[in-house]
Parts: sequence; C-alpha cells; structure tokens
Amino acid sequence: MWYEVLYRVLSIVNYVILIIVAIPLLIQVFNVLFCWLKKRTYPKSEIKSRIAFIMPAHNEADVIFDSVRDLLNNQNYPKDKYDVYVVADNCTDNTAELAKKAGAIVLVHNDPDPAHHMALYPLKYGIDEILKTDKYDLVIHLDADNHVNRDFSSLMNDAYQCGYDFLRPYEGSTNGPQNFYTKACTLFYSFDSRYGSRMRERVGVSAHVNGGGATMSTRMLKKCGGYDSTSISDDAEFCFNRILEGIKAHFVEDAVVYEDMPSTFKDTLNRNLRIGAGSVKLLKTKLKEMFFGFFKTGRLSYMEMFLTYIFIFLTPILCIWMPLFYIYNFTFLGLVENGIITVGNLYSYTFYHTILWNTVWSIVGVVGGLFIIFGFMQALILVLSDYQKFGAKSRKEMLDAGFLFPAYLAVYTATICVGTLSKPKWKEINRNPNNAK
Repeated sequence: MWYEVLYRVLSIVNYVILIIVAIPLLIQVFNVLFCWLKKRTYPKSEIKSRIAFIMPAHNEADVIFDSVRDLLNNQNYPKDKYDVYVVADNCTDNTAELAKKAGAIVLVHNDPDPAHHMALYPLKYGIDEILKTDKYDLVIHLDADNHVNRDFSSLMNDAYQCGYDFLRPYEGSTNGPQNFYTKACTLFYSFDSRYGSRMRERVGVSAHVNGGGATMSTRMLKKCGGYDSTSISDDAEFCFNRILEGIKAHFVEDAVVYEDMPSTFKDTLNRNLRIGAGSVKLLKTKLKEMFFGFFKTGRLSYMEMFLTYIFIFLTPILCIWMPLFYIYNFTFLGLVENGIITVGNLYSYTFYHTILWNTVWSIVGVVGGLFIIFGFMQALILVLSDYQKFGAKSRKEMLDAGFLFPAYLAVYTATICVGTLSKPKWKEINRNPNNAK
C-alpha cells in the first residue's frame, strides 16, 4: 500500500535527521560528563599592560554611572594603567554627561542610518579611536550594564603576558535569582563558561569569545584592521574571523563579567531572535569556511565551532520536523495497532507493533536521559559550584532553577527557531538597574 511506502520513506529521512542532530549534541554531553576537569590558571605577571575598557551605550542613563564608577574604583590594578571609554551612541538622554561625571572618557557617536542602530557601529567607532591613541595594549569590551570582579584586569593581563591576544571571561549574572527567565538565562550562559569553555581550554580548542568581557590585544586589532565585523552577531563574527586567521582564543575562568540577564519573556525572545538570525547568516559564510577549512587544515577548533553553532541552525528541525513526524508516526502506528488500516505489503503487523513500542521506549530513554544530563544534572552542578557568580547569596536562591531548567531549554529552542526563520531588527533589552553588583 502507498501509505506503507510513505511511512518507510519518512522513517528513513527521520533516521538521517536524528544522526545529524545527535553529532553536535554529543559534544555538549561530552562537556557535561567531563565537568571535573581542572580549570586552567595563568602565572601572575609583574608587568602591567595598559588597558582600555570600552562601553557602547545608547540611552543607558539608568546604569552607566554605576557601571563606570564601579569599574574605575574597584579593580585590583594600578589606576594609571587603565581607562574607561563610553561611546554615547545616538543618545537622547544624559548618558554622556553621567558617564563623564563617573570618570569615563566619552566619545559621541551620531549615525542617522537606521541600519546602523546596533552595538556593532559604536563599538567599531570606539575601537578605531582607541587605536589612534597608540597607548594601550588591551581593549576590553563591556556592555553598559556589565560589572566585573575585582581581579578582572589583573587576570586578563596575566593571560596576555603569556602571549595570548584574544581572551574571554566567565559569563556570570548580576540578577540571576530575580525570576524564572533570569535564572534560566543565567544557567544557560554559564553552561558555556563552566562546561564548554573549560573543556575547550583543556583540550587545546579555541574559546568562543562573545559578549561582555571580550578582551583583544591592540596588536591583534591593528593587524586585522580594527573591529572587522559587519553582522548583527558581530561578536561571534569577530571570533570566527580570528579563528580562521589561526588565532586561538583562550578562556580566563577566574575573570568574571556579571551581566544583566533578560527578566521577561519579551526580552528573552528579542535576544534569542538576534542570536538565531545572526547564526544563520554566519552559517552561510564563516561557518561554511570552518567546515571545509577543517578538512584542509585538520584544526579541531574549526569543526568544534561549526558543530556548536550548527545546532542553532538545526532548531527548526527540532521544533517543526520532530513534532510533525512523531505525530504522524504514532497516528499511523496507532491505526495499524487497532486494525483501522491494513498492512502486509511491505511488513507484517508484528513488525509495526514492535516498531511502535520500540519507538515509545526509545523516546522515553533518550529524551529522559538528555533531560537528566542537560537539564537537572548540569544545572544542579552549576548552582552548587558557581552560585556566587550568579548574583546569588546562597545556593538556595538558585536551587529551583536546576529543576526548571529543562522547561527553559524548550523555550530557548523555540525562540531560537523563530530567529533562524526571521530577520529581526535590533531591539533594546530592558535593564534592571537595581541589580547592579
């Protein structure tokens, strides 16, 4: 019968898709299972490099003063060795005045082009201006609401003095315990720090440098012509460019940047839409170069980066193909099981009966196992070991997030899926100024 042929064809297609999805997923499982690996540290250096912190800021009057003042007053680093630059981007409030009052060097960036109203352009402008001064060794990008731990500058300097030009910190949170969204988002971003980044550093694979705390040497920036990104996912693109040039990024785990996490579904959606849309664009260009570059050079960093980001591109399969196929699968097998449709042209009734229950138990086992590893296990380990990096005073404040995390993974996957299928514009995410560290 034609419906038996259709069922077999769709089943084969689904097996192929499961294999494709499983490959990048196995990397994440591997990261969690080897969470016991010792973190890497860098020898203390007596040489102190000159550092320029740069903060792009569009109408950030609620948070910019505290962010700048905290950075200037609370670093265990010689005060004459670092400056804070704030790029006031198309501001209609008093961001520039407050930043200057707090002690920052303010650069005003006014660009009327609506297509340029995103963090990429003020960041590019600010870095170009900093490079013109020719007096800094390191440039560290922070968002306007970011705070860092007291030893941040010193730790980044130690890694730089070891000869490394491109560094990333641990991504923590200022407001982790606030609500469901902040807890879940905190754990998700910390996952890549505690598991993914530590694993990459220990096995010699390049770190993924993105977001606040990205640290770049000026010698590297001059060599690559400044901040050479053009997409909405500018930080990821910049990282890909450096890896393709053979520059390996490193992870400085004890340097912590505390970020203000989205506290509503709307803000979570806006952030994930950007990630999804940006990753699709990168897939068409940089990730393709990494995939084929791996077979030319044998560099594991290429393939690891490709497999990590390709998972974002696969979210439409998880959100669209998987539900539709298994609805069809169980509907077909249920009709066979109850004798509503006849079979036998290709396989016997016994075969379909066996397939039905094998599928049920496979889903229970695989999905259950993944939820234990990706949901409860990884989240609980993070809460128990790193809760202080989440803006929490005790483990108890974040403990429920370990049990809620699987629900957030579903939300995350769905919102990323929407992003991969859309072309979102840059939208501001509401700040939580009362959560400043």
